[in-house]
Amino acid sequence: GVGLALCRRLLEEDGRIHLCVACRNAQKSEATRDLILATHPAAQVSTVEVDLGNVASVLRVARELRCRFQHLDFVYLNAGIMPNPHVNFKALWHGLLTRKVLHMLTTAEGLMTQTDRLNGDGLQEVFATNLFGHFILVRQLESLLCGNEKPSRLIWTSSSNARESAFSLSDYQHAKGQESYSSSKYATDLTSVVLNRKFNKQGLYSSIVCPGLVMTNMTYRILPVFLWKLLMPIMWLIRFFTKTYTLTPYNGAEAHVWLFKQKPECLDALVKYHSCTSGLGKSYVEPRKIDVDEETAEKLYQKLLELEKEALERYSDLLD
Repeated sequence: GVGLALCRRLLEEDGRIHLCVACRNAQKSEATRDLILATHPAAQVSTVEVDLGNVASVLRVARELRCRFQHLDFVYLNAGIMPNPHVNFKALWHGLLTRKVLHMLTTAEGLMTQTDRLNGDGLQEVFATNLFGHFILVRQLESLLCGNEKPSRLIWTSSSNARESAFSLSDYQHAKGQESYSSSKYATDLTSVVLNRKFNKQGLYSSIVCPGLVMTNMTYRILPVFLWKLLMPIMWLIRFFTKTYTLTPYNGAEAHVWLFKQKPECLDALVKYHSCTSGLGKSYVEPRKIDVDEETAEKLYQKLLELEKEALERYSDLLD
């Protein structure tokens, strides 16, 4: 997916960097490392195992990273799930009739629903994996990210599907809705905005990116394989009309890599950086203002801190 493409592209930018790749299990970690070394045999690549949807796992990996490293320059927060996705074909047909189909196909608004569930920590699984696990990780790694001579960067993978209409502060885990992915990505945007306000003076900067529509394992689960085969020629054609159809993981990582080369002090905290691809296949980055209410962002941040406090009390034995 985008994570593997990003690792390869970062090494193309600077072969001296040390990559630490986080995967859910040892088998996937080693497989990913082997794929990276196949194209960059001299690269420094280490691995850690972490399930971002499991608080105990996040706390363990944070402790391991604090032991291994003294400073982290970049943390790409890229883990995400979309369980049991369903396409609303009735809404798609209505979009065709009302000429809103292009908007629907680029944002999935009204088109995609998911069936979420509680995880072992009693949290909504999508919220826990897509946002809260990352939040806990960042908080646990503050000593490696803040107060250093060189600024550190957080780069969150958001989505064009991040919509305010899918998010509710009173149900920020999205237990009552069917658009948990969209809700979690909008919450990600809110969180990034607050982190900049809280930590910029300590040398930590947060940015959000959208990889566009990328064909990965997550995407392929949405429809049966034979339908994707039928749709792919149409999707390549749609790219001439909508630049967010990046389609390949390499193109989807364009904004992630672009941010790697920017000075964080010059970036706008209220902008999402979109990976785009022209109809002829040229990749580029397009900054777009995000529609967030900063007061709502602050209230969400306080709720995340309260939830974090409860989680840390439960797993106090994993803290230093």
